[in-house]
Amino acid sequence: MNHLDLTLPSAAENLACDEALLDDAEQRGGRGVLRFWESPTYFVVLGYANKVREEADIEACRARGVPILRRYSGGGTVLQGPGCLNYSVILKISDAPELQSITATNRFVMERNRQSLASLVGKAVTVEGHTDLAAGGLKFSGNAQRRKRDWLLFHGTFLLRDFDLNLLEKILLPPPRQPVYRQGRSHTKFVTQLSVASDAVKSALRQAWDAHTPQTDIPRERIAQLVAEKYSRDDWNLSR
Repeated sequence: MNHLDLTLPSAAENLACDEALLDDAEQRGGRGVLRFWESPTYFVVLGYANKVREEADIEACRARGVPILRRYSGGGTVLQGPGCLNYSVILKISDAPELQSITATNRFVMERNRQSLASLVGKAVTVEGHTDLAAGGLKFSGNAQRRKRDWLLFHGTFLLRDFDLNLLEKILLPPPRQPVYRQGRSHTKFVTQLSVASDAVKSALRQAWDAHTPQTDIPRERIAQLVAEKYSRDDWNLSR
């Protein structure tokens, strides 16, 4: 698998990059890709089907200059920003029997990530809900996927020590759909940060996914197209 450590200048470009990498794999094939990125500024990302007024305090976001965008995959709403390390894996569905369905893919990817991080965290790491990683019952990673005919995108976040957890309460609403293990807890009582450097997490995931070849071909034209047609537009980000 190839690896790509690439943070693009804008929130829209970073979201578009994941979709562009999936499109590129679907059209041209090749090797899988493990990508990392981390936004230097805060922004909200809705899951594909989320309703913005149920997930985010729109006025609070505007007052703080925090943009609201929508991603290509499902899952819950998240806050991006410094200390939130993102990863994405582009996988060929036929490469493993565990990738043939959504549920099996969730189990396959989450267990691999869990094992790779367990030695770094210093306490038991568990898979909770469908696609959360937690330590001591506190969530530190949320994940989602998007599938095409031959390839899939699986991506997620890791909350690390520089992330401002208090900002979650100020701009995100309690999600309308919650996993049982959340038990109605507020954002700050439900999530935690890992006291782990981002480089250590990247190294562990590169080992877990056998991603040691640099990705040199970046679909920049497709990224720009997706930004112009989708990720920079309110009719995509805020229409629901």
